[in-house]
Parts: sequence; C-alpha cells; structure tokens
Amino acid sequence: MTAKLTFYTNPMSRGRIARWMLEETGAPYETEYLSFGGTMKSADYKAVNPMGKVPAIRHGDTVVTECAAICAYLADVFPEAGLAPPTDKRGSYYRWMFFAAGPLEMAVVNNALGFQIPEDKLRMAGCGRISDVMETLEAAVSASPYIAGDRFSAADVYVGSHIGWGIGFGTIEKRPAFLDYWGRVSEREAYKRANALDDAQMPKQAG
Repeated sequence: MTAKLTFYTNPMSRGRIARWMLEETGAPYETEYLSFGGTMKSADYKAVNPMGKVPAIRHGDTVVTECAAICAYLADVFPEAGLAPPTDKRGSYYRWMFFAAGPLEMAVVNNALGFQIPEDKLRMAGCGRISDVMETLEAAVSASPYIAGDRFSAADVYVGSHIGWGIGFGTIEKRPAFLDYWGRVSEREAYKRANALDDAQMPKQAG
C-alpha cells in the first residue's frame, strides 16, 4: 500500500510499542510528536483520537488507535514483512496478543497501583488473580520460541513489550522464562532501531 503513514507518539509512552512494530514492517512513515497535557489534548489531535492519548496511526484515510490494534493492522496491510501467520493459523497469534491487551495489562496495572481485587469479586474481573495471569504467561512463552509458534510475529512485539517494560519497571517478576523470551525478541534489529529513535527524542519531548 502506498498511502501516507503518519505515526503520532511521545517517546515516554506506549507509542514505543507501535514504533517497534513500524520498524518491523520496513514501511516508510512520518512521526508527529505530541506533548502530554498539551498537543495531545488539542482539538486537532482529538479528531484523530478522542481519548487524547498516544499512540495512533493514520494510514491514508484509516485511523487506528490502541497498540494491539495498531500491531494487528500493520501486520495485515504490510504482509510482505511476514509479521502475521496465515489466516488459518492465527489462533495463538490473536489469543496471546489480546491476552496481553486485556488480562495481562489489567492485572499488572492494578497490582502496580496497589489495588487488589476482592476474592468475592474475582469473577467480575477479566484478569482474575495476578498469580494466575503470570503462570499463564509463563507457560505461553515457554511453549515455543515465539508466542505464536516458531516464527516471530506482531504478537511478539506486543507481548514482548509488556514483558520488557514489566521487567524493567519491576511490575513483572524476573522469572527465567520471561528473561529468556525478552532476551530473544529484544535482539531484533527493528527493536534496536525503534529504541534508539525514541531514546534520541527523550530530552526534546519530556514536556
């Protein structure tokens, strides 16, 4: 696809996930940096994402927000990058990408904020106990070299980012399976490029 691709982000945000995914595709894109509480909440940007949050992408006339959706969309529109399994083999790919977007993120954020779901309310929460989420994730990253099988995919960008951040910020335990998996996916050249691009912008975008 030759439509213009614009990436809206701040280097101190979940935009790092989308940046990594963009670098994996190899597609050209333009970057617009937004400030927290400033341009991110402007009327112009809220026309892109009414939540006033990053990341978002605009691809031609198509706007996509939410990191997992951005990863899935980019894998589909740039199939030559090989970042999604064939459609008849996407069960694990979708399962673990959206497990990370739902139960994993909810459990980790709740725990980091000191919020414990009461035992009698666990059925109301999609994540359940954080211990159950961590055990499920540990089994998933231990089952094969990558989260959806033997090949790296967009799901590894998303799941890997959550694990990498969690290890770095102390919100996910440094279990050997998590360290092994993160070590494997973070060696990718696209991740290193993305990280370098965002790190270079940190002093400029701190406001």
